[in-house]
Amino acid sequence: MEIGSSPSRLERLLKWREEHVSQRMFVLTLAFVVGFFAAVAAFLLHGLINQIGALLTGGFSIVEANWLYLLYPVVGIYLTSLFVRYVVKDNISHGITRILSAISTKKSRLKSHNCWSSVVASAITIGFGGSVGAEAPIVLTGSAIGSNLGKLLRLDSKTLMLLIGCGAAGAIAGIFKAPIAGLVFTLEVLMIDLTMASLLPILVSCVTATCFTYIFRGGTSLFAFHMESEWVIQRVPATILLGVFCGLVSLYFIRLMTATEGLFARFKDKPYVRLLIGGCILSSLIFLFPSLYGEGYRDINLLLNGKTEADWQQILSGSLFYGHAEWLIAYVTLVLLTKVFATSATNGGGGVGGTFAPSLFIGCFSGFLFARVWNVNEVGVYVPEKNFALLGMAGVMSGVMHAPLTGIFLIAEITSGYSMFMPLMIVSVCAYLTINIFEPHSIYGMRLARQGKLITHHTDRAVLTLMSLDSVIDRDYLAVEPDTELGQIVHKISRSRTDILPVLDAAGSLLGEIDIRRIRHVVFRIELYHHFSASQLMAQPPAVLNDAQPMTEVMQAFDKTGADWLPVLDAEQHLKGYISRQRMYTMYRKMVADISED
Repeated sequence: MEIGSSPSRLERLLKWREEHVSQRMFVLTLAFVVGFFAAVAAFLLHGLINQIGALLTGGFSIVEANWLYLLYPVVGIYLTSLFVRYVVKDNISHGITRILSAISTKKSRLKSHNCWSSVVASAITIGFGGSVGAEAPIVLTGSAIGSNLGKLLRLDSKTLMLLIGCGAAGAIAGIFKAPIAGLVFTLEVLMIDLTMASLLPILVSCVTATCFTYIFRGGTSLFAFHMESEWVIQRVPATILLGVFCGLVSLYFIRLMTATEGLFARFKDKPYVRLLIGGCILSSLIFLFPSLYGEGYRDINLLLNGKTEADWQQILSGSLFYGHAEWLIAYVTLVLLTKVFATSATNGGGGVGGTFAPSLFIGCFSGFLFARVWNVNEVGVYVPEKNFALLGMAGVMSGVMHAPLTGIFLIAEITSGYSMFMPLMIVSVCAYLTINIFEPHSIYGMRLARQGKLITHHTDRAVLTLMSLDSVIDRDYLAVEPDTELGQIVHKISRSRTDILPVLDAAGSLLGEIDIRRIRHVVFRIELYHHFSASQLMAQPPAVLNDAQPMTEVMQAFDKTGADWLPVLDAEQHLKGYISRQRMYTMYRKMVADISED
């Protein structure tokens, strides 16, 4: 027997599994494992963030400004950028967008370092004051655990996509102790359809992550909330207007975030310039408004639990505004407006974090501000500030993520505010309908949507997004040069598998093509074999494709031209091959059938 010919332990294990464990039970077991590790990752990340934050700011004064706020965020971003550049050596920002990209263009394959790199990088960033959230890094970590576990066990792309969904759902469920929110997040944000085959594994992952989080961290909710008064029908107008306001705030958040990221992208190859700009903006804003330090969950809890003016004025602690109760509305407004700059500066400067927590933070401040202005001006029936702060969290999250169900269930679960379901639904739906007028995609999906790479719940569009243009290109073609005579062309035709012969120059660029069906009148006339050349017989193709085009545009080109074959060129305009209409539609029908199976 040759060395290395015996099956490995993994191969023997996989073979035993195929013989003794059904595919359904195997996937459920993997969902449990993924949910457990997602909970562990969430526990470790929040533990690291809290320890670093307590170590750095534990002795800060609450009655005056703290100058170290000007230093810590810059140090955090610098340390994170060094870690990413010299240890990870890969871009790990925009975690949820990276997951969507992996699902749509990389066969649900995430890199192995994503299982840990985002945890370390975001812990440093947020612990030192970076004004971002830990949720997106944890979601990326959970999804990477699912993807890499599936790759190790040699599972197909469809199962890898399911395990990515299990990891993301488990991460959300574990962070917030919110299993239903984890489930609907996977449905709404990651666009993974809930068939009977996928529903149970995702539920198993959510429940597993939630249970282990209770074991690790106890039974308290992430945000404490006690409803001030029962919701009454007279508050419907105010609730609807809050939803519209949250939708507009979401639009402000998305548009400004996109614009500022574009500005930082100009300095992509100048990391120290990005650090200088981002660090200066972030540290200055945190010095003026300490509420922007880190995730901001402390201030969210203050707004959700305040009962008196003295309680709410704790928001001003450690700032230049401390002791000036009359500036509370101005402070809340300024924090609301500057949070997006702080978040963009953190990520743009080299930090790592997500927009999940910032959307909760902005939503809470938006709801409180709306209620306070409403009550001060005595517009109508009194609205409780703490209740509307809670509703604002759901509204802005629904708008930013285009995920009203996630907003409703997440806020209800993390605050135990189940009695607020009716106003939560009104605010979330109104916010979503408002933002949808201006932005058809979430903050996570808009980048991919512009490239035609976003998976949606439309089966046909999802299949076209998942289809790889490279996989349908036929590279086995016979080409001729422009001066090739008809006799040689006929010889090529006898060996060609297609009806098209491309005409290429010496560099491999496409000059035209010869359609065999259109030269039948001369093919059999031997006396003309030396009188015609390829340049005389060729014609321009009805359309030319490039290898970067999305499959939706490829389909449209075939429908518009009615062609059976279309050429594909690379970035240098060299011919890569041809796409056959028949082959493309055969693959399309097969993928539709696969993705539609329960």
